[in-house]
Amino acid sequence: MATSELIEALQALAHERKIDEFYLIERLEASLAKSYQNILDLDWDARVTIDRQTGRIYVYELVPVGEPDPETGEYAEFEERDVTPDDVSRIAAQNAKSVISTIVRDAGRQSIYEEFSDRVGDLVTGTVLQGTPEFTIIKIRDGVEAELPHYDTKRNPGERNERPANERYRHNQRLKVLIIGVRDPRSESQKARGDQQRPSIVVSRTHPELIRRLFENEVPEIYEGLVEVKSIAREPGARSKVAVASREHNLDPVGACVGPKGSRVRMVVEELRNERVDVIQWSEDPATYVAAALSPAKVSNVLIDEENHYATVIVPDDQLSLAIGKEGQNARLAARLTGWHIDIKSASFTGEPLAADTLIDEEPEEDEGLGVCAYESEDGVHCRNHARPGSRYCGVHAFMED
Repeated sequence: MATSELIEALQALAHERKIDEFYLIERLEASLAKSYQNILDLDWDARVTIDRQTGRIYVYELVPVGEPDPETGEYAEFEERDVTPDDVSRIAAQNAKSVISTIVRDAGRQSIYEEFSDRVGDLVTGTVLQGTPEFTIIKIRDGVEAELPHYDTKRNPGERNERPANERYRHNQRLKVLIIGVRDPRSESQKARGDQQRPSIVVSRTHPELIRRLFENEVPEIYEGLVEVKSIAREPGARSKVAVASREHNLDPVGACVGPKGSRVRMVVEELRNERVDVIQWSEDPATYVAAALSPAKVSNVLIDEENHYATVIVPDDQLSLAIGKEGQNARLAARLTGWHIDIKSASFTGEPLAADTLIDEEPEEDEGLGVCAYESEDGVHCRNHARPGSRYCGVHAFMED
């Protein structure tokens, strides 16, 4: 390859890959310097320069001048001795292919990092290119790919699993994903296993912020700032809870997010592969907020312990399983959403629902004709068992007569 052809090829490659031409040449010079040092068996380091106009290559040996620093043993000045071989172009051409391939890959990764490092948290739409047992490659646009990892984190503790358990992807499938990280190719600490074969952009389908971005796309009031998403709790692929608040007095935030006949929230649910999404109204009052977070269960009363950040929730007996949810899911998500430790208790032992106003405002009836036990727990919960004949207490709490 003639020197002029080499520079023309570099210029064309730089234009095609959208890489700075001078950066590409500088990287090639540095790589060729190491190659020539070994090929020419030089005693000292080499420096290579490529003429930007003609493409002619010059090789210099950096011969130290003077005495080395007594503390570091390094030389401060060097003399450049021209050691350019007669077949410099042939040697350069032999090494250029692999060198340029590495340079282009690294330069491309650096260009992607500079473009996308400020876009962490953005929602992007991509197309599935291929999948492996450990990650799926998502094409964001021509020349830009992202990695959606789904490693077994027990076997690979340093990796991530960003795919919901209920999702599998097919070739050319379109996906909305959240950018959660961009690896810096110059940082050794950010290199991952098999880094050269993996895209530098990392995306997620499990991150809670994905739901926020999806609602921003579907709900104009959120995008415009009239409705604010206050908190999100999510178990990917199964269920999520979203707390919203309105900045306009007459605007219903839950209705805005749900949309006419549920059209807006339905679009979010479809994108999440039928993951259930509960939209609840945020409140400054902890008791009101906790009660709403346990929706769809109906709550009779909420007792707040501000000091310990603890909420005791009392529900009618027929709402207890609904409040707790399957395997505790509803209660668990409500606790994450509100940030309060939630303890759920049934209103009675008999299965009779207890009215909220009875729990909050009234003392237990002492009329023997009603036959209600007079026992009250430390949490203010009244026993709903029938009192024993001639006693104010049931058989369980008969010891209170002593």
